[in-house]
Amino acid sequence: MKLNIVLYNPEIPQNTGNIMRTCVAINAKLHLIKPLGFSLDEKHLRRSAVDYYDSIDYTVYENYEEFLSKNNGQFYFLTRYGNKPHSSCDFTKSNEDIYLIFGKESTGIPYEILANNFENCYRIPTTDKVRSLNLSNCVAICSFEVLRQLNYPGLIDHEPDTLKGENFLNQYMNK
Repeated sequence: MKLNIVLYNPEIPQNTGNIMRTCVAINAKLHLIKPLGFSLDEKHLRRSAVDYYDSIDYTVYENYEEFLSKNNGQFYFLTRYGNKPHSSCDFTKSNEDIYLIFGKESTGIPYEILANNFENCYRIPTTDKVRSLNLSNCVAICSFEVLRQLNYPGLIDHEPDTLKGENFLNQYMNK
């Protein structure tokens, strides 16, 4: 089973760059459905993805139909119109690839797609004071809920030895 992040017509390069970085951090595949509101070589996108741009596993699709024709699994649509919280899903029971689908920043996922998948529409609970949360924040919140339920497969819970190492803070203790 693989975690997949799907962005339907993303508009803001900084959000997509942040999501790319998150995908590298959690071993998720990113799916981008055109039209995109930016070029993939745009400097803002690369700046947000920082040094991780070459490690991103992603595919770009011409439209939603192409995406559907090339991917199988369990689809979860994240929308402000969902009637169930994202945390109500039990991802531990899925043997299929998981696809978290997010819409464009200005208008979300088209209503026709949501209506045809209503049973799989979820929302991140908020107050009535905001319409929605930032796209990259939503991706992080929902992705980590999936990973938490699955006990963070393939992820490490300490500073990797390839960086400063698990025991880095020991040198500052008891001084």
